[in-house]
Amino acid sequence: MMSLPNRNEIPTQETWDLTHLFATEEDYNAAIAKVKESVDSFEKTYQGNITTAEDVVKAVAAYEDIYKQIIPIGTYASLALSVDQTNEEAQMRASKFGSVSAQLGSQMAFLESDLLNLSEDVLTEAKNQSDDYSHYLEELLRAKPYQLHPEVEKTLAALSTVFDGPYELYNTTKMVDMNFPDFEVNGTKHGLSYVAFENELETENDAEVRRAAFDAFSEKLRQYQHTTAKTYDMHIQREKTVADLRGYKSVFDYLLFNQEVDRSLYDRQIDLIMNELAPHMRKYAKLLQRVHGLEKMTFADLKISLDPSYEPEVTIEESRKYMQDALGIMGEDYIDMVNRSFDERWTDFANNKGKSTGAFCSSPYGHHPYILISWSSKMNEVFVLAHELGHAGHFYNAHKHQNIFNSRPSLYFIEAPSTMNEMLMANHLLSTSNDPQFKRWVISSIVARTYYHNFVTHLLEADYQRKVYELVDSGNNVNAGTLNKLKRETLEQFWGDTVEITEGAELTWMRQPHYYMGLYPYTYSAGLTISTQVSKRILEEGQPAVDEWLQVLQAGGTKKPAELAKMAGVDITTEKPLRDTISYIGELIDELEKLTNEIEAQN
Repeated sequence: MMSLPNRNEIPTQETWDLTHLFATEEDYNAAIAKVKESVDSFEKTYQGNITTAEDVVKAVAAYEDIYKQIIPIGTYASLALSVDQTNEEAQMRASKFGSVSAQLGSQMAFLESDLLNLSEDVLTEAKNQSDDYSHYLEELLRAKPYQLHPEVEKTLAALSTVFDGPYELYNTTKMVDMNFPDFEVNGTKHGLSYVAFENELETENDAEVRRAAFDAFSEKLRQYQHTTAKTYDMHIQREKTVADLRGYKSVFDYLLFNQEVDRSLYDRQIDLIMNELAPHMRKYAKLLQRVHGLEKMTFADLKISLDPSYEPEVTIEESRKYMQDALGIMGEDYIDMVNRSFDERWTDFANNKGKSTGAFCSSPYGHHPYILISWSSKMNEVFVLAHELGHAGHFYNAHKHQNIFNSRPSLYFIEAPSTMNEMLMANHLLSTSNDPQFKRWVISSIVARTYYHNFVTHLLEADYQRKVYELVDSGNNVNAGTLNKLKRETLEQFWGDTVEITEGAELTWMRQPHYYMGLYPYTYSAGLTISTQVSKRILEEGQPAVDEWLQVLQAGGTKKPAELAKMAGVDITTEKPLRDTISYIGELIDELEKLTNEIEAQN
């Protein structure tokens, strides 16, 4: 396996085009200078001078204008760094933006304090005067009980870049400091990196190479476990401190507040899946073990393909046709967006040193979305790209129909549109062939990627994360030993005696940036629960279900997650959608077993 090229060796066509945000570095710096002036003027004009409903509307409008200026600046700094974390210029630009952003946030912190010092009558009048800002003001009032003294709010805003420190430190440790040595199997050397492990070696068909890669990868992680654990502890202690300062009953209440869901929905998602999905996934693990002829099933074997001999290769250009065919049901405007994403280079497909692992979609308001992916030419990437285009399609629609305050829904709902596209891709592929081997490949892709990723990988993160926050909530700190123990407990509970939890599996907590994003991991399964039910409706009902789904995307953040789901015909206030989805995963695994028996009987 060749080592990854440097960023400057990558063909331009495989990279995204950030000039759509800023054509030159001068333009970027000019935008920073302009927004600083806008904030100075905003502070002079409005601080201490908001008394009437008219003042409220004017101040919020001015704040909206500044917010629109800041977003592309922050996006540019962040995206430029994400494709090459070893680039010193990008590192410094991102750090500088962090400092500028903290300064501007501190200067503007007075707005919420001043607004909340007004009587409810004035705020209600302002809400009635402006449809555009009524949602923003409602959210402000909802947060009023947790608002601190204006000077404290200003200080907290000024310290925001310090508070972001642990996440930056985590990324630097992972992407800059960790250099993985080559490893050898039967006299052959293999290159190792974060991207190589997660994109290729973790799914490598040769068990000896795969397990040796896992051991070498874990060994390098282990060398950084104490630093990474300390970094994480700093982050969660900060969250606990802020939760206490603001008067939340627990760190969970603090982190779920902006998600607009109560603790029962959070706990139900974790508990039901840990208990009721586990038997289905153990059955799937046994099927993998049987097909691959493994003496034992280990944690290092869980990501292998059910049929490695049947892994179609797909070029980036070929993937466009799959997107057009599978997502065509979403309508002309949606497909126009998909085509633009290819034509205008919205996506960074490259594999290079220092690039962030995994995939994400960034959707800056007022600009088109940007997608990061590391294209491996495996058909599996078609599902990954469809997923990220689901995020893009969501915000492409929401930004068109909502203002900047109203476009972003709760984190609880954020993964529904992305996983929806994976379901549409799977449904499309299944409709194109009756060949048992192809059908098995498609269904195993849904199980191994869509459901495993969202209902197992991320949900096991959520179960572990809940244990961590329970410790923190009761006044404890965590270290590497504690985190390893909690992760191992979660893995052992879910997999039982079906899978041997290999030495090194307990370090999996070190691999995931989601832990620095609040209670994010459980929302993947929450989103996929919604999209599974809606994709079934689209299969059965066609256009009316599609139209309702598009209305949900366009609604952005104007409704709570339960209301958005209800618009699409799903009632997440009950257990039914989740139980139905778990049953559906069980049916898919039964179908895989049946198709495997059929294929083996033919051979």
